[in-house]
Amino acid sequence: MVKCKNLFENKNIEVVEAKGDVKVLEYKKDLSVNVAGAMAAYFASEMNIRKRQVLIELNGNAYTISAGAMQWTSGNVSMAADVKGIGDFFGKALSSKVTKESAIKPKYQGNGLLMLEPTYRHILLEDVSDWGGMVIDDGLFLACESRVKQNVVARTNLSSAMLGKEGLFNLCLKGEGIAVLESPVPRDELIEFVLEKDEVRIDGNYAIAWSDSLEFRVEKSSKSLIGSAVSGEGLVNVYRGTGRILMAPIQ
Repeated sequence: MVKCKNLFENKNIEVVEAKGDVKVLEYKKDLSVNVAGAMAAYFASEMNIRKRQVLIELNGNAYTISAGAMQWTSGNVSMAADVKGIGDFFGKALSSKVTKESAIKPKYQGNGLLMLEPTYRHILLEDVSDWGGMVIDDGLFLACESRVKQNVVARTNLSSAMLGKEGLFNLCLKGEGIAVLESPVPRDELIEFVLEKDEVRIDGNYAIAWSDSLEFRVEKSSKSLIGSAVSGEGLVNVYRGTGRILMAPIQ
């Protein structure tokens, strides 16, 4: 039996979000700074630049995390490579080359606690079943329940890859379970679009996640070259169909 002290009762640690087995811990202040860095740490905290960690409580289930993301575990928790065979290994190695995600993600299972490494980025907890299929931008994946399926999806046309700056391939999460994502901005700043047979045009790669049911293309901001030139926008990313988009207005 393991007793974990000075974690949940720590007055400097606040649970800022929780969903299912996952809690997001945020450190109100950096108490380990020295005199030279105290002023910078103070103003960083005032501007919401704080260390955050993800704590996962395993109850006989399993979570797949990004390689190198584990800080510590307690209890009857074991780790295994989330690979089902040699074919699955080569498939995941190939997908890692095109999605910029780690090839083999470790899977932690059992009964106990799993703490991930601290980060200054913002943490999003998403229920994958709410999306149908959730396509995420490169580098956002941190963890997910192992029952969530991870697939690689390709852009619908080459123009979206070459001109949209979103890459030709992206990681897509499907099924039921919690996904843990790292966001460049807090949830309070994210804009969510819910489309019903409509379209959203975004000038730049500000979309961090979108439904795989949406068609993504890069098009001129106007039907005419003159109109595009006058608008000053040129090419824009177009998401068309029925689904959802999470957009970070700043990066």
